Amino acid sequence: MIPGSNSDHPSFKKSFGFALQGFRYTLATERNIRVMLGGAAFAVVMGLVLQLDLVSWAIVLLCIGCVLAAELMNTAIETVVDLVSPEYHPLAGHAKDIAAAAVYVLSFLVAVVGVCVFANAIISKFM
Repeated sequence: MIPGSNSDHPSFKKSFGFALQGFRYTLATERNIRVMLGGAAFAVVMGLVLQLDLVSWAIVLLCIGCVLAAELMNTAIETVVDLVSPEYHPLAGHAKDIAAAAVYVLSFLVAVVGVCVFANAIISKFM
């Protein structure tokens, strides 16, 4: 496929299938995304228990989506780096470490946002 060309583009249905295939691959090969999905499930359950308001739900769901998307991008970067540099190379290692650091930074900030959202919900509900 030529970039910018409409010829040989997969259909929307096929593109969606490729995305699901990538998600399944990541679930099967990456422990971290399973941990993140567990954290997401916990956040959703706590949101239901605390009866979050609409804006808080939007914040929580956006944070969940950002972290999962970042982990998927990290997996894609690691996969490409492994493809082009099968033997260890310091620059390949740095690229993978930097991609992982991006997920770590985002996860830390999302945790801070989660504390703020859930602390506010607890304070509003019980005080």
